[in-house]
Amino acid sequence: MEIIYFSTFNFVTMVICFSFLFTLLAKRRKSTQEKLPPGPWRLPIIGSLHHLRGALLFPHCIFKNLAMKYGPIMYLQLGEIPTIVISSPNMAKEVLKTHELAFATRPQLTSVSITTYNFKDIVFTPYGDEWRQMRNICVTNLLSTKIVKSFGSIRKDEIMKIVSSIRSTNGSSVVNLTEKMLQFSNSVTCRSAFGKVCTNQGELINLLRDVLDTIGGFDVADLFPSWKLLHKMSGVQSKLLKLHQKVDVALENIVNEHIKNQALGRKENGDQLIGGEDLVDVLLRIKENGELQFPITNDHIKAFIADMFSGGTETSAGSIIWALSEMMRRPNIMAKAQNEVRQVFKGKTSFDEEDLDKLTYLKLVINETLRLHPPGNLLLRECRKQTYIDGYTIPPKTRVLINTWALGRDSESWDDPDNFIPERFENSPVDYMGNYFEFIPFGSGRRICPGMQLGLANVKHPLARLLYHFDWALPYGASTEDLDMVAKTGLSASKQKDLCLIAIEHRDNGKI
Repeated sequence: MEIIYFSTFNFVTMVICFSFLFTLLAKRRKSTQEKLPPGPWRLPIIGSLHHLRGALLFPHCIFKNLAMKYGPIMYLQLGEIPTIVISSPNMAKEVLKTHELAFATRPQLTSVSITTYNFKDIVFTPYGDEWRQMRNICVTNLLSTKIVKSFGSIRKDEIMKIVSSIRSTNGSSVVNLTEKMLQFSNSVTCRSAFGKVCTNQGELINLLRDVLDTIGGFDVADLFPSWKLLHKMSGVQSKLLKLHQKVDVALENIVNEHIKNQALGRKENGDQLIGGEDLVDVLLRIKENGELQFPITNDHIKAFIADMFSGGTETSAGSIIWALSEMMRRPNIMAKAQNEVRQVFKGKTSFDEEDLDKLTYLKLVINETLRLHPPGNLLLRECRKQTYIDGYTIPPKTRVLINTWALGRDSESWDDPDNFIPERFENSPVDYMGNYFEFIPFGSGRRICPGMQLGLANVKHPLARLLYHFDWALPYGASTEDLDMVAKTGLSASKQKDLCLIAIEHRDNGKI
């Protein structure tokens, strides 16, 4: 019996050893066949997270620094999630153009599922037929060039309210331009979407901003999706659920008000856009049409409205503030931009969208602002199928982060990349339409931002007005060296500190 026992023990031991050896060889063979991009060393469980100290504050900066050591395509294991970080135009082109279909979707993050009614918005809907339908509705019926132009009267009305408010200071008190521009962009978005400034506009804006701040970093639920207990301990999901419930009540009231007005056959919203409809009216009409492959619901409409605010208000206002801040630091650029605006509009009693197109130097200023301060510092994608880039394997379900902030500051693509030089775009073919991968502030390809033209219009018009009507000075005792140029923490790209200036009215014979 003892001999049999030892023989059995030896046999079992031999099987275990062979199994271990087989597994080891299989892993080695797999790693040889699937060569991952280079990256920093990893620890059990947390992976590469210990290399990202400070990334919750400025992730794009941390990723750029790591890429300088490990290369323009870099592998990180963020908890349970395999992640690729792209930091050069060539690698960005591979992801966004050469292998676009393989990276045409976005990961289904737990935090985002809460705020987008389970991915019923435009931005995070998974790639497929339903996404194509929703995007087609967006670019054809909601944010086409014709419709964006139809919002011109709203932009003019809202910016003139801001101009009047600034005039009332008589150059004797400081103007908080950050607050003014947020007020402008929020009002334009409200009137474009709802046909009027909604009664609970301020509350809704604050709630949506709280939502953005909450999901602005790395949520533990998205890094360790299998650790359910940890999700509850972090408190992020419960906070988001409470915020979302409040947002939902406000948005549901807006949709129901439009349904009620349509049922009564009246229009009480005030702003007459194309066809006498605002954007909620358009979506309700499409919903009732009943000819869609994938019927849309009130949740789709509410998710689109949330997209409009989260993607269009703070980003537009932020771009204006960055442009003014950069010009305040360089008086020669400010003077050149103001001289152009005042020359083009001299003696005019009004101007329209076509007149704005004549401001060639202002376009250069806006381009340079978007290069240094893109609306989103990181583009997020997910690999749909195994793909090979630059000899490296990208496995399915790998998350891909394209560092647009790093692309805009790439020394191989730009001369003196950290300096604000609008003239670099003069006589240059490079534009923001997604074809030049050193400059993709709105993304590229199928997933390029559908609200790009609306966002640009909401930057160009108010910026031109502010340059035309006022000369700007720093508060007494301040110098350009005191002008803080630090961005907000997390994924937001806006300026951290409010821009506060003295406005000195410029007088012309015209009345614009």
